[in-house]
Amino acid sequence: MKYNKLGRTDLQVSRLCLGTMTWGEQNNQAEAHAQLDAAVAAGINFIDTAEMYPVPPCAETYGHTETIIGHWLHQRGNRNSLILATKVMSRSDDLNYVRGGDNRLNRQHIEAALASSLDRLQTDYIDLYQLHWPDRRSNYFGRLGYQHDERDQPIPIEETLRVLADQVAAGKVRYLGLSNETPWGVMEFLRLAEKYQLPRVVTIQNPYSLLNRSFEVGLAEIALRENVGLLAYSPLGFGTLSGKYLHGRRPEGARLTLFERFSRYTNHQAQQAIEAYVNLARDHGLNPAQMALAYVNSRPFLTSTIIGATSLAQLQDNIASLDLTLADDIIAAIETIHRVHSNPCP
Repeated sequence: MKYNKLGRTDLQVSRLCLGTMTWGEQNNQAEAHAQLDAAVAAGINFIDTAEMYPVPPCAETYGHTETIIGHWLHQRGNRNSLILATKVMSRSDDLNYVRGGDNRLNRQHIEAALASSLDRLQTDYIDLYQLHWPDRRSNYFGRLGYQHDERDQPIPIEETLRVLADQVAAGKVRYLGLSNETPWGVMEFLRLAEKYQLPRVVTIQNPYSLLNRSFEVGLAEIALRENVGLLAYSPLGFGTLSGKYLHGRRPEGARLTLFERFSRYTNHQAQQAIEAYVNLARDHGLNPAQMALAYVNSRPFLTSTIIGATSLAQLQDNIASLDLTLADDIIAAIETIHRVHSNPCP
């Protein structure tokens, strides 16, 4: 396993992070625990989850993923050897079953969310506490263009950051991270932290894959110059870069077979790009999924690639991507495909 520094901290996190969003929906507790055991055996020390997991979210399964992880941590007794990351929800139009709805990144909701996550995870502290998405209306979750709304009244970032600072001071959180953020948002968190001597964010968890390289436009430079590294989620485009969904195939039990809400990965342009990448991998005798992950793993602005799987075989294949170094001609071919099919799945 390879390791990277977590921002400007002294923590070393594995280049691969174990994602957990299928646990409690597509995976039961026994399967999740088997994945955790396999990941730790391979040297992964970084686990990412969220209060709203599993995905797709619903009232019946809310919090189940954290509960599953908490049982495992209690049984294995290895909490202090792991870097545990989770996330607090922001406002949403369709998640009104959490804390009575109207979730905002203010003191009331952050403190309640953190207390519940600590209880479910059976731990006294979170290593990396992340804001799952901004409180303000902005261009995230598939929206590339920003449309300003003068009527929007978000919780001020300073207010959010001061609440989080109190959690760090109390020892409940070690470090802070962002997710689904924009360049302006990251720089504003950094500006306020410096101005008021508040904790500095150390990571940003955003989508990044061969199908969505929008991170490179404005955030990559920030990640490198400010040491706010990327935690890349959906590095396989919800599994589509494995090629298993090509030509209309829908494998039994697979995510896009079960859940129509992720249809942005099946649009015509995405299918053309996926087929080009899969053919490139196969022409060079490579596993398409491993080639896609190896590209993400090699990016200089990356802190960790979040890999998720519904089977141990998939997990082992994903872990093996760390041993793959892509030749220059393959990198050049990837860039050619990207120029033709740029970001079909934002």
